[in-house]
Amino acid sequence: MKPIVVTVLVSLLLFCSCSEDNDDTIQPSEPNLIIKLKFDPMQERLNNQGQPSTVPDGNAAQSPIMSRMSANYIELAPEAFTALGTGEILFEGPETNIGGATAIDFQNAVFAGNNETFLSIPLSDVTPGTYNWVRVSLAYQEGDIDLLVDGNDINGTLASFVGYNSFISSFDLNGSSIDVNDNRLQGFWAFEALGFTSQGQAPEGATTVPNPLFASSPIPQGSCVVTGQFENGFTITGNETQSVEVTLSFSTNNSFEWIEVNADGKYEPAAGEQVVDMGLRGLIPLVSN
Repeated sequence: MKPIVVTVLVSLLLFCSCSEDNDDTIQPSEPNLIIKLKFDPMQERLNNQGQPSTVPDGNAAQSPIMSRMSANYIELAPEAFTALGTGEILFEGPETNIGGATAIDFQNAVFAGNNETFLSIPLSDVTPGTYNWVRVSLAYQEGDIDLLVDGNDINGTLASFVGYNSFISSFDLNGSSIDVNDNRLQGFWAFEALGFTSQGQAPEGATTVPNPLFASSPIPQGSCVVTGQFENGFTITGNETQSVEVTLSFSTNNSFEWIEVNADGKYEPAAGEQVVDMGLRGLIPLVSN
């Protein structure tokens, strides 16, 4: 056999051997639990006890067009009597003491928009079992609202910090930079419209936090741990071969609420109309494979 032919045959054998070795080392990707967010203005509007709620007399409300949100804690709970913190904790966001008291570290928070992935973890990290409830500690939400200024209907962007306490150095709101460099309790908000910004603080305890388990599993005052029930439970066997998606559908149904001065159903800050509630109005977890 000619040398050149031998060389070619050896090269082919080496190539095939390497290809087979590489194929043997390829492992299937591990299935994940994928958590997505959804903002639904048509979803039922609930109160703190998880019951249907209407806008009280003297107030008005609207459904913001939510652009993004952040959470600081996600937990699965098997039963109605499972106390907060004793379920299956899927996510805990960063916290800091820079501002004094422990607070959510806003600068390093995780964000996601509508129908976007907020969290993806290996299913092997989740304890097998059946879970009937999910708890989500909300930290921040941002969206567009309508308001009336000098008789003109305009659009603005609202940032609402609904977490128990947030350390904020600064943040960008629709192109405008807002400096804080301090802790802010639940209910702090900032607003931008036509290049102008303002900020304020909603009354203590005014932020709605729906918890259908308020009697069996209460949550601390001032937190924003919204609770939702899986329709048919959510079971992790530990033998999953495919990723599982859970969509956290939050109700934005008239979630931005204010006290009316002019009874026209329009938010008029120049007339002295005060924001009283920015809390999301319910949570429905939806499972899909």
